[in-house]
Amino acid sequence: MNYLEGLNESQLNAVKNIDGPMMVIAGAGSGKTRVLTYRIAHLMRQGVDSFNILALTFTNKAAKEMKERINSIIGGNESMNITMGTFHSVFARILRYNSDKLGYPSNFTIYDTQDSRSLIKMIVKEFGLDDKVYKANAVHGRISSAKNNLISPQAYEANVEIVGEDRMAKKPEIFRIYKEYVKRCFQSGAMDFDDLLYQTNVLLRDFPDVLHHYQQKFKYILVDEYQDTNYSQYLIVKKLAAVYENICVVGDDAQSIYSFRGANIENILNFKKDYPDFKMFKLEQNYRSTSNIVNAANSIIKRNKDQIEKDVWTDNSEGGKINVIRCLTDNEEGRVITNRIYEIKQRESIDYKDFAILYRTNAQSRSFEESLRKLNLPYKIYGGLSFYQRKEIKDLIAYFRLSANEKDEEALKRVINYPKRGIGKTTMDNIILAARQYDVAVWDVISDFNRYPVSINAGARNKISQFVTKIQSYAIQMEKTPAYELANNIAQSSGILKNLYDDKTPEGVARYENIQELLAGIKEFSVQQEEKDEVGTLSDFLIDVALLTDADQEKEEDKNTITLMTIHASKGLEFPHVFIVGLEENLFPSQLSLTSRTELEEERRLFYVALTRAEKSCTLSYVVSRYRWGQLVTAEPSRFIDEVDQSFVNVENEVRGRSGGKSLSGYKRPSDNRTSGFGMMGGKKKRNLTPLGKSSSTPPSKKGNASGGTTEELKVGYNVEHARFGKGKVTAISGTGSDKKASVFFPRVGAKTLILKFAKLTVLES
Repeated sequence: MNYLEGLNESQLNAVKNIDGPMMVIAGAGSGKTRVLTYRIAHLMRQGVDSFNILALTFTNKAAKEMKERINSIIGGNESMNITMGTFHSVFARILRYNSDKLGYPSNFTIYDTQDSRSLIKMIVKEFGLDDKVYKANAVHGRISSAKNNLISPQAYEANVEIVGEDRMAKKPEIFRIYKEYVKRCFQSGAMDFDDLLYQTNVLLRDFPDVLHHYQQKFKYILVDEYQDTNYSQYLIVKKLAAVYENICVVGDDAQSIYSFRGANIENILNFKKDYPDFKMFKLEQNYRSTSNIVNAANSIIKRNKDQIEKDVWTDNSEGGKINVIRCLTDNEEGRVITNRIYEIKQRESIDYKDFAILYRTNAQSRSFEESLRKLNLPYKIYGGLSFYQRKEIKDLIAYFRLSANEKDEEALKRVINYPKRGIGKTTMDNIILAARQYDVAVWDVISDFNRYPVSINAGARNKISQFVTKIQSYAIQMEKTPAYELANNIAQSSGILKNLYDDKTPEGVARYENIQELLAGIKEFSVQQEEKDEVGTLSDFLIDVALLTDADQEKEEDKNTITLMTIHASKGLEFPHVFIVGLEENLFPSQLSLTSRTELEEERRLFYVALTRAEKSCTLSYVVSRYRWGQLVTAEPSRFIDEVDQSFVNVENEVRGRSGGKSLSGYKRPSDNRTSGFGMMGGKKKRNLTPLGKSSSTPPSKKGNASGGTTEELKVGYNVEHARFGKGKVTAISGTGSDKKASVFFPRVGAKTLILKFAKLTVLES
């Protein structure tokens, strides 16, 4: 039982409690993943069959890592028998086994957000509605909310209150769009992400034999991040656990931040009502952060009324206080934070991946991107365009999808004339019109013109017939040909590879390389399946791709970069140094969240999540004025700054404006002997005013503190001053003679490369 020795008492109790309902309240950084992993391993050690365990995790990546850790404890490959993954991935597979009961093909397509919105746009157009009123993203959000609350199109139409809300919003036709959207998805053999949960509820509700089967199979159920479950997820878990009630939910009500996605904090707050005899275990020791960060976070979250009481603490060192920086503008904020990151990295010799800039909205990333590019610092924005959303990738995957499910209308529309084969818009419009008239899928029309006559010329018919034959040939191979072999065949015979290869522009080359990267990923998938003695088909690969989350898509080249992301996206991550930016009223907390206590408390939880991502240091920043919606608006500091216990906060005295000469109003200018906020050159004494490049009779000291001699005397690490850029530190030297250059980092303006014979730098005493 060595695997239990490293657990603290609270963790140990949670792991060893096997039977009955239990809730584990896991404070930030308290090792909840470890507890989940060890609890599953302990169940298996106590004789529970791995086939009888269901574990629902936050990401597929987390599930994979947990299985690997369980194998290292148990030995062998027993963890492969555990049903483990995200809600969507686990129940997508269950739906495939039972799809015939719901009238779907087993190879149904999973529509992503882009597919769904594309279909909604088409329906809005066909209904003759104003697409500026019925915006696809808003309509999709409304439909998504309905599905997450298990409201069918018929129930939606019959609900006076819901329809009344739509009328008030001047969108009275949403119920018609919803009804048509569901119909079209069904015709295309497609489910969207919300359907994976909605249809699972339908399956368990309407087919008692299926419910009984999975209740007997999943005798032990574990749910991670329970505070982020929605009504649909809650019902699925409740039904499955109804017989044995061996349910363990893990979460932290203080980190419930996804109500906009339908997450319901009441699920965790009311767990005791569903299971009156439940046991509660609290993981309150934080292993992640310094005590200053932990105590500051506690002082914030205690202000919320709706919460489960807990006392998070740590044995870690005290650490530095939380810094609060006041900036003049959002551009100034970007420059100051970027300079601070550069300085910490240089001083501590750490990796770029140790830094994260967290903001409330994606729009805030601009000023930080500009500043990071000026200093040539590597960064990655999370939540931007993912690899699988790039056009060329979606094009090839559309061929894969169509080969697996010929009725996938979104995939068909995407590739029927790509690469170009002379099937124009008018032809497609006529085909789609015929499909609507006959109330069948578009594929039904193009694969049987005799049965479904369409007004198109003979040339177009011939080209479409060739396309249909090509897709049918791929479909025949779909379930028996290894994924990579078929994918490579489709990429070449479809013409996509040649089309991209012939484009020699930098963008064309990049797109071609992306296709090669996709094929390499499919090759790796095929090899992994072979190692399990399975034939990994392209259908199997498509399931994995459709269910990837952003957190599952990290690539090797992204790893040593500064992370820029929204606070929502940072959930579950941790970084040594965190910068929480844009802490201003109406931005954070959001202006949209100030109408009720419930909304404000969620914003406060969001701030708590941001603070607790930090391990060693946390910096907060706000600005005096910010461009929003194209206008410069005056900003005021967020209430959250004042809500942090001030004994854990260090409010910095000054951040200079763009000119560097004036301190911001309300802040004192430091005296000349004060060390600057960047910890580098503030208050250094000038040893010699002779500009570099001219002779000097004073040699540099042996310690390397130069006194301003010739260019040959300058070394990396020397502190210097420039007439225009101010004080700086030499970071690199290159070239010789008259071409000798120095790279110097100036806190006021960033990094500069200067030719020494023209630079007129003055060396300062360290």
